[in-house]
Amino acid sequence: MQRLVEDMATSHVGRVALVLSNTVTASGLNKAKAMGVKTKLIDHDSYEADLQTFDDTLHEYLLAHSIDIICLAGFMRVLGEKFVREWEGRILNIHPSLLPKFKGLNTHQRAIDAGESLAGCSVHEVRAKLDAGPILNQASLSILPEDTAVSLAARVLELEHQLYPATLRSFLTQKTSRN
Repeated sequence: MQRLVEDMATSHVGRVALVLSNTVTASGLNKAKAMGVKTKLIDHDSYEADLQTFDDTLHEYLLAHSIDIICLAGFMRVLGEKFVREWEGRILNIHPSLLPKFKGLNTHQRAIDAGESLAGCSVHEVRAKLDAGPILNQASLSILPEDTAVSLAARVLELEHQLYPATLRSFLTQKTSRN
């Protein structure tokens, strides 16, 4: 999130209107506030009995604030099919694997355990199925013999910080040129 905000503060077709989190412990809210960005917390834990209401609340809040594109970063909740359908083509996500491999959690350990030689990250459009939308861009690096899940995660995170802003910039530029 921080790298997206920093990149969009430069010459960029897009502007950050809001940083929203679904969890109280998200450090991105404080970082965004410190950067002068409007923030909002919609805690999904308070909606556990009715996740559709969470999605509806999120949808209404985004509409009320004229949000055009949603960039998920560390949003560890699967959005409902109705929400995703309403925002299709306008939700991006960064995932710490070379999709379609290693969807879901524990991607780095799974890549090591599988004997993969490469790891990386993918920016994709969000669809109702987990980590299944069209892949917009990927970056990779070699898995080193001494890598642990922790060390690999740290190296992949550096790639994410480069890939996501570049992919968002390209995505918005293409979207703008089509309109």
